[in-house]
Amino acid sequence: MPANFLGLTPPRSDRVSAGYVVLPLPYDATASYGKGARRGPAAILDASTQLERFDEELLTDAGDVGILTAEAVGPADAVPADYIAAVRAAAAPLAADGKFVLGLGGEHSVTIGLVQAALTGPAAAGGPVGVLQVDAHADLRDEYRGSPHSHGCVMRRLHADLKLPISPVGVRSFCRDEHDYMRAHHIEPVTPAQIDADASGAWIARALDKLPDRIYLTIDIDGLDPAAAPGTGTPEPGGLSWRQLLALVRAACLRKQVIAADIVEVAPIPGEQVTEFAAARLAYKLIVYRESARRRGSG
Repeated sequence: MPANFLGLTPPRSDRVSAGYVVLPLPYDATASYGKGARRGPAAILDASTQLERFDEELLTDAGDVGILTAEAVGPADAVPADYIAAVRAAAAPLAADGKFVLGLGGEHSVTIGLVQAALTGPAAAGGPVGVLQVDAHADLRDEYRGSPHSHGCVMRRLHADLKLPISPVGVRSFCRDEHDYMRAHHIEPVTPAQIDADASGAWIARALDKLPDRIYLTIDIDGLDPAAAPGTGTPEPGGLSWRQLLALVRAACLRKQVIAADIVEVAPIPGEQVTEFAAARLAYKLIVYRESARRRGSG
């Protein structure tokens, strides 16, 4: 059985006291290249037990906020539409209880169910919701290999079907149809090349200013450069650095109300722990950044 996130024990890991819920989503049925993302959630949870809980930036203990590790959503061999429905069914009651749900994937298609659930919760009430996407790929295909619910279609479903504004960061790979769709709908990714050329950090404001005050944050681990996160199904050279990603996540938590999030596409490489450890630390940093902003009244 997977470990609790950060190795927390009751009362800091029970449903009553937890403000945050980590939801494992071990699914990779539509993975089109490297498989193994179904092993990602358990590996991330295991790696999280090796983290120092005291944050070196904010000088606070991440475990103090209360983090429940929920039961993993199955079955891992479900057809995509059924798995997405199962994800929504698992996440919606948590969102309704006012919990911040952090999904751990698993392939990117799981985000559809997580966003659907987040939109039903009280955190989404009172205004529009947008999606901040960190990713190497646009994921804007209308269908891929016969499925409209493929990992390569997730942002199309959110934008075209759920009518949510999206702001992609880190995208450096897309097909002609995705390019045409972005042009037609005025979607302008912030690319790694633009980020590297912008010493002022204005790219962060450019990414966030496209979105309303309430946002869902989805992080495909391949948005990072493969040197920082090699364990993913379709690694693309030239991604964000670790510090660039953290700067974006912290700014998102300070400037927006992040209502829910996910970290997906972690496919562990046997014999090494680099990617799952990075994902665990990213999950931890997201929680402490958001909690700090919330307590300051800015998130």
